[in-house]
Amino acid sequence: HIYFSIKDATSTMSCVMFKGNAQYLKFRLEVGMKITISGSITAYVPRGNYQLLCNKIEPSGQGSLAVAFEQLKNRLQSQGYFDTQHKKQLPKYPKHIVLVTSPTGAAIEDMKKVALHRWPLTKFTLIPTLVQGEGSKFDIASSIKKADELGADIIVVGRGGGSIEDLWAFNEEEVATAIYESNTPIISAVGHETDTLISDFVAD
Repeated sequence: HIYFSIKDATSTMSCVMFKGNAQYLKFRLEVGMKITISGSITAYVPRGNYQLLCNKIEPSGQGSLAVAFEQLKNRLQSQGYFDTQHKKQLPKYPKHIVLVTSPTGAAIEDMKKVALHRWPLTKFTLIPTLVQGEGSKFDIASSIKKADELGADIIVVGRGGGSIEDLWAFNEEEVATAIYESNTPIISAVGHETDTLISDFVAD
């Protein structure tokens, strides 16, 4: 549960967002943040005061995903996740590449096509991975850890294009940490050329 207070120039009100709704909150509430709340007024009987029961919270003037992206980016940057000193050298002629992606998406066909044209001697191993939707961030992180145990030259983590919601798993801390902790060099190949994901910043 999240307990906090909202205030304006003249008044303060207690708020609560229970775990059932809080789990869908994409960004972190921070002191001084302007927010828009949907909810209802309830009475907290033990203290005899009113509080706002929050069903949904959005940053005022910005989408929650945009705020969540910047919050995580700033936090990981301060922890050194993007530092060039941690970037691993990519081999010029990889003999074994592990692909962490969906076995049914267009991305896997594109990867195979390009690879066969450029360097057909490379061995490929596919780790079928859920790249979108509920639980995908955990599946991607788990697949990266499995890939790291195979002794390959490079791991490619990726998927085809889509909306920011479709690509969101690659903006999750679990995936960023798995990439950062991998001993095998990782390439992030997510979305279209114009898409920028947290995985891109962490990858080698």
